[in-house]
Amino acid sequence: MFKDLKKKIERTLVRWAFYLFSWLFRVMPYPVIKAMTGGLLAIVYFVLRRMRKAAMSTLQIAFGREKSLAELTKICKDCFYNAGRGAIEIGAFTERPSLIKETFSFEGNSRANLDAALAEGRGVIGISAHFGNFPLMLLYLAQMGYPTNAIIRPSRDEIIEKDFQASRSRLGLKTVHSYPREACVAQSLKALRDKELLVVLLDQNTGSKSGVYVDFFGQKAGTATGPMVFAMRTGAPLLPIFTLRQGDSDKHTVVIEKHFYLEQKATDEETIQYNVQKLTNIIEGYIRKYPHEWGWMHRRWKSRPNPIATEEKVSVDV
Repeated sequence: MFKDLKKKIERTLVRWAFYLFSWLFRVMPYPVIKAMTGGLLAIVYFVLRRMRKAAMSTLQIAFGREKSLAELTKICKDCFYNAGRGAIEIGAFTERPSLIKETFSFEGNSRANLDAALAEGRGVIGISAHFGNFPLMLLYLAQMGYPTNAIIRPSRDEIIEKDFQASRSRLGLKTVHSYPREACVAQSLKALRDKELLVVLLDQNTGSKSGVYVDFFGQKAGTATGPMVFAMRTGAPLLPIFTLRQGDSDKHTVVIEKHFYLEQKATDEETIQYNVQKLTNIIEGYIRKYPHEWGWMHRRWKSRPNPIATEEKVSVDV
């Protein structure tokens, strides 16, 4: 009973903090918001001790044999700083949509690659990660006129989630909640059959009952299979999409690679396993190149493979 009460109090405090900052972001000029960022993030970094510990643990698993403790600590600090700046930008930019187009841009042939994928007429499965300011990247794609859907895990606070969803809808981004699963699958397939862009973040821990284990930084990581199943059902191409912050500025570039189709293997299970590994390798490549852009707070290797059941049949998860 006490635990439930504590959780209720914590959610209430978070909700009121959310409304307070939302109000501040609406009434304060953006230059003032930017000026407050450094001090605010320093306080947050100091307070979130448990999350810092989790991030350092994940960094040591990934880079423990490659980087020094000082290097890992710097990546950890930069990661928190980027995440914090990203959250502040989301709050400020959603109230000032013009800033999204002003601060985001396509890199090189990225827009041409997106147009080419959509021109195939089968819908497009965008593969991304919790990397850079990905929520604003999704809004940028929608603001640029692309029919963009994103599979999103809803907030635990239903009231705040309604506000988030209303904001995304207002800015043109279509939300596909990751559960209930049946509704998620139906909405995802509809988006693809309507020849739209469906973006999936493929870098979160997924248990063996609904995913497969692939190599990620030399460790087995449970990974969702949903994008592969969607591609098998619709014939939609896969399109890696990422966003990068430009130095210490508030400018971002969207990097989109050329699209490709599933590589078929002898069985559906082998096809899924192979292609999940291929996409995970792409994500790992970006994280290795820009480690400060990824969310190291996530326990990516939380689930562990069962050696007795490594060949079990995979099912859809997103």
